[in-house]
Amino acid sequence: MKRNVPLLLAIIAGFVMIVAFFIPYTVSWGEDVSIWFDILASIAFILGGGNLLKVHLKKVSDQAKGWGYSIITIISFLAMLIIGLGKLGVNPNPQFPGHGHWAGQYNEIGSPFYWLFESVFKPLQATIFAMLAFYVASAAFRAFRAKNMEAILLLATAFFILLGRTAAGVFLTDFIPEESGYSGLRLENITVFIMDVFNTAGHRAIMIGVALGTASVSLKILLGVDRSYLGSGEG
Repeated sequence: MKRNVPLLLAIIAGFVMIVAFFIPYTVSWGEDVSIWFDILASIAFILGGGNLLKVHLKKVSDQAKGWGYSIITIISFLAMLIIGLGKLGVNPNPQFPGHGHWAGQYNEIGSPFYWLFESVFKPLQATIFAMLAFYVASAAFRAFRAKNMEAILLLATAFFILLGRTAAGVFLTDFIPEESGYSGLRLENITVFIMDVFNTAGHRAIMIGVALGTASVSLKILLGVDRSYLGSGEG
């Protein structure tokens, strides 16, 4: 019963969303199911936060490797949670003067939450992505070794794209007049052609594959074939 009821609810909700998409009369049914989803998503956020605290508190308690970073994670999590939920430093909303700072926006410009997000979170996020660039460059170096025809094509494409995006690439083919019939041989135009034609075609092929995969997995869930989301317990 513990598995059959959630399975039945998932199947009903899935078919309701499909029917609501094609039949205008049932649009309100889909909106109701979307509200249920928002409620479940909110509960999932609470469970996720609780699990984060549980994992890192255990790491600190056991003094496992990297437990110092767990302390920073816990402090940061609680600080953002308290400042955001408590709306600390938020100005009152003029439309609701009797509710004080509780009626204001938690992320208004100048608020502590806004400052932490803009001055702490965003720079840290940019730092992480900047560090990832080195890993991408390392992986690209290994992938671009011309061992076969596919690798040669990948290497040539990357060469034209990277060179065409720089001032050096524009300078190298600057002798070709922009108004002539050979303007397509300019490196910046070759780059645009590759991105608009080959890259777009590959992207569409990948998206079609993703769509087909999503449809097949969705059908397996709706028909009760895939029950992995119910967990491994029996009952």
